[in-house]
Amino acid sequence: MDDPGALGKRLRVLEAVTDSTLRELDLDKVFEVLLVQVRELFAADTATVLLIDADGAQLVARAASGLEEEVFQGVRVPVGAGFAGQVAQRREPVQLTHVDESTVVNPLLWQRGLRTLLGVPMIAQGELTGVLHVGSTTPRRFTEEEVELLRLVADRLAMAAHVHRSRSERAAAAMLQDSLLPGHLPVTDGWEMAARYVPGTDSGVGGDWYDVFTLPDHRIGLVIGDVVGNGLAAAIVMGRLRSALRAYALEFADPAEVLGKLDRKASHFEAHTMATVAYAVIDLATSRMELALAGHLPPVLAVPGREPAFVDAALGPPIGYHLGLTGRRGTRVDLPPGSLVALFTDGLVERRGQDLDDRLESLRRVVTPSAPEAACTRIMTTLVGDRPANDDIALLTIRHTPAADPS
Repeated sequence: MDDPGALGKRLRVLEAVTDSTLRELDLDKVFEVLLVQVRELFAADTATVLLIDADGAQLVARAASGLEEEVFQGVRVPVGAGFAGQVAQRREPVQLTHVDESTVVNPLLWQRGLRTLLGVPMIAQGELTGVLHVGSTTPRRFTEEEVELLRLVADRLAMAAHVHRSRSERAAAAMLQDSLLPGHLPVTDGWEMAARYVPGTDSGVGGDWYDVFTLPDHRIGLVIGDVVGNGLAAAIVMGRLRSALRAYALEFADPAEVLGKLDRKASHFEAHTMATVAYAVIDLATSRMELALAGHLPPVLAVPGREPAFVDAALGPPIGYHLGLTGRRGTRVDLPPGSLVALFTDGLVERRGQDLDDRLESLRRVVTPSAPEAACTRIMTTLVGDRPANDDIALLTIRHTPAADPS
């Protein structure tokens, strides 16, 4: 027969973690409410939540009851080190009956007089989000039943942390992306521009971007790129690559050299990062475009009186992982009056269950030497239509306007 006391505790824990009112609370309040209940239900003196940092290397004290100093002092524990670090590394419960500098890395624990500690991993969607541990100032042994009940609480806290982080990262990524995409495109005599950016339904906001900037000696820089990955991490890398490319563009005239510098920077400072980038510089005096590609699909060029075509440009390796050590090459293209160039990211042409070559051909046919805004509208109508894209889409068009153009 089940122990009535154990059964009662299980019911109280289940009531605590399934309380519907918790859904209305923010993350910090959820932690506060449940940690107080944990101390009461487990007759513990302390209860602490440590969340894994963005790099997955350290646990950071986020909430505590009975040992609030851990949060106030910003306690950090390396994964794999000490008590909490072992819980995180093993992803399984750890119980200590001897608490001192030989078993834990945080001195606050033994200074508090704790004699026993029980820690369990917080896991949501298969990912470690942190560690929940409780402590007692009197010697005791937590039972297997108590271990399992604490894991139930940890699961609830893990899901709350996971949802909060996902929402926060999506919002932060969207704000970051909005701040980095050009608020308006440069106005230059004889040249018109238009652009589109649409986040993918699968990836949310990610690492796609476009950029346009004026350069010395009557030149315009055009960039379109795609960082591998999605979410806040990809958006942050995108922001750093965007800023670095702008800096190199002021120092080096050759787009191929700029991408070479960007590759060296990303390979050294952005470990495990890969991006495709197309960078073009248009000389307004000569109407000539210098283009370099780093793993990126070439733009489409539409010239009056000719069939639209993808620019025949040397395709270098993507940015990152020192892939461009052998050097990069550029391509020179004349842009006579009336011609239009359309740069895009692969989200525009890649669709599940559809042939990429067919999609690229559809794009090629629909690009015409028309006004850039009309070109963007026609491209998006044809390639996107009424079906949301799975991946981010960035599209940038620029047209060399003919004299006395009625459009």
